[in-house]
Amino acid sequence: MDIAHTRKDYTARILMESDMATDPLVTFATWLTEALAQLEEANAMTLATASAEGRPSARIVLLKDYDQRGFVFYTHYESRKGRELAENPYAALTFFWQPLERQIRIEGRVEQVSRSESDAYYHSRPPGSRLGAWASAQSQEIQGREALEQRLHDLQHQYPDSAPERPPFWGGYRVIPEVIEFWQGRPSRLHDRLVYVRSGEVWTLKRLSP
Repeated sequence: MDIAHTRKDYTARILMESDMATDPLVTFATWLTEALAQLEEANAMTLATASAEGRPSARIVLLKDYDQRGFVFYTHYESRKGRELAENPYAALTFFWQPLERQIRIEGRVEQVSRSESDAYYHSRPPGSRLGAWASAQSQEIQGREALEQRLHDLQHQYPDSAPERPPFWGGYRVIPEVIEFWQGRPSRLHDRLVYVRSGEVWTLKRLSP
């Protein structure tokens, strides 16, 4: 397979400074609403973290909330990403919506959301997902799929009518944005890149070369 010559020219749209709101969260909401209306799991995003030594790792997680405070996802605190965020509380997020020829990048500091926020989201999940949070020691080695399924089976028998309370090792993180970049594909790889950079409470919009 000759992947070196696999390419697509992006021609759907342009992105101008006049298209951008003063507040990047307003532009983000517009783009996300459009993506959710057309794509499955448009809230899927790549989360990149790094260890204290700077060794990076990345994976797909789901955006579950956002507001002026930042962008929220949920996971196991003792997973690899949880351990890395404890060592190095900075992360990057990337949304890529290929059919729309769009990408959004976000960089910032990370903090855990409040217990009440984690409790509220946990109890909004289906019962199976709540039990799954207890069943999985995320990122830890296990002796085959059967061990995981047996753990879930045991929990289903232990809690036949309702799931237990939120595990103390599971909850939310909020990425507090310092940089938000909006990318629109353009012909000949001369893409539009408009980036908001925050200083205090003020956002400055800049255009980057592709």
